Amino acid sequence: MTFRLAAAELTLPGETLEDKFAFVRTMGFDGIELSARGDGIFGARIDELRRARDAGVVMPTAVVHMDHFIGDFDAERRRDAIEQLKIHLSTIAAAGGTGIVSPHAFGLFSRRLPPFEPPRSVEDSRAALVEALREVGEHAESVGAKVYLEPLNRFEDFVINELADAVSVVEEVASTGVMITADTFHMSIEEARIGESIKRAGPLIGHVQLGDSNRLEPGAGHYDWPETLDALEAIGYQGWLAMECGLSGPVDQVLPKVAKLLSR
Repeated sequence: MTFRLAAAELTLPGETLEDKFAFVRTMGFDGIELSARGDGIFGARIDELRRARDAGVVMPTAVVHMDHFIGDFDAERRRDAIEQLKIHLSTIAAAGGTGIVSPHAFGLFSRRLPPFEPPRSVEDSRAALVEALREVGEHAESVGAKVYLEPLNRFEDFVINELADAVSVVEEVASTGVMITADTFHMSIEEARIGESIKRAGPLIGHVQLGDSNRLEPGAGHYDWPETLDALEAIGYQGWLAMECGLSGPVDQVLPKVAKLLSR
């Protein structure tokens, strides 16, 4: 089985997306994962992305890069994140992609760090997340894209940490516009048996992000890559593997090693 690999837009040389795509192709990669910045910045790129799409640039996904998310404690910031996520979904669909990667929240609260008790309970936060995902999921369905809910480790989020947490929420949302991102770095912290967790989540995994145990590129840490690739093969995974990590060296030296490591 051959997995399709995407490199992170912000790590790539080149003035244009066409330049960046030409570069990743020489590195053994197949596409580019975009940066979905807020405040209308990503949405304003829609003409650029359409031109790149028409030129043959493959842009399967984008990652939300904002300072607030759909699980924010503040009602106004939460509403803004929901509305911006809708714009991001419309934009990635116009680019010919499949969807947008978003966590519940990033750095909002951790029950593993002082003061340990969040200002909103996990149960209420989960309910708010389900409500938000139903809304954005409906929009995702209407534009032909998906929201990929990403579990983060216990120090970065307090609601969705394991794949099983995301499965529970996505099943309750019950929208074809909402699936799961499996991020290998976060799984290296949270999942006791990564392969089994992937198999249990099965068809709800719509996207995979790559980072080794030290949050550098695959092969730079001690993550068990064969176990993950075997599990993805076992569930018949047809999506992308996208870099979401730092690099231990120059991009033109790192990416070919990653492509070789993950080849099957």
